[in-house]
This record gives sequence, C-alpha cells and structure tokens, in this order.
Amino acid sequence: MSKKAKGSRAERELFHLLWKEGYATVRSAGSGSTSQPSPDLLASNGSKIFAIECKSIKDEKKYFSADELEQLHIFANTFGAEAWLAIRFDNKGWFFLEAKKIPKSKGKNFLVSYSQLQKEGLQFQEFIGKYMQQRLDCTKDI
Repeated sequence: MSKKAKGSRAERELFHLLWKEGYATVRSAGSGSTSQPSPDLLASNGSKIFAIECKSIKDEKKYFSADELEQLHIFANTFGAEAWLAIRFDNKGWFFLEAKKIPKSKGKNFLVSYSQLQKEGLQFQEFIGKYMQQRLDCTKDI
C-alpha cells in the first residue's frame, strides 16, 4: 500500500470515529496539495472545533516541517479552531497532541515521538472528552 493510500485510509478511519462520537466531521480532499492552508479533518461537536492534521506511521517518530505546522496554525486561527495532530502508530492506535506543543528538533523541523505521546499526548477517548487518564509523574520522589 502506498504512503498516500495509507494516509487516506487513516483519515477516513478517524473521520468515522469522530462521527460515531457526535462530532460533525469533514475531510479535506487534497489537503497539503493546495497553495492555501488546509487541514486533513475539520471536526466540531458544537462547542469545540478542531483542525486536525492526520498521520499514520510505522516508525517510532515523525518529523514535521515548520511550514507544515505553520499552515495548520494559520488555518486554525483563521477558522477559530484548535490545531491538533492525530498520529496513528501501527498496532498502537491513535494519539493526539496540540500542534503548539510539538517540540523543535535539532534542525528546522519539529519532532513527535511515540514515547513523547505516551507521556503528553491524548488517546482518542481523552481527546473527545470521554475521560482523562491520570498520569504519574515519575520525576518526583516517592
């Protein structure tokens, strides 16, 4: 399966998951291939609006260009939405992270890793507000 087909399948999967949970969702055909900012998904439950960039990856980390994130922020700010990344790791499920929380890597790019998302990201049920997972702070003395 091509990378593009895998990404489209992941977008459709998340599209249907959001609809099942009461979020009206639209998928932007050709997102990333126009000269104007355009997220992969736009979703709202009437009180929250999300502009979502989706990625489906087999590795443990994903790099994003500064331009890619800037385009997401421009769209989200103009539309009045929250900018989020939704990353589906093969065999590990979906993780969500606010785009503004993505750390810069050593170069010009930004980096999101599976280990970071386990600590700071939200799983699907948390993202939609069904529950919040209690996270342990392993840096404190017991």
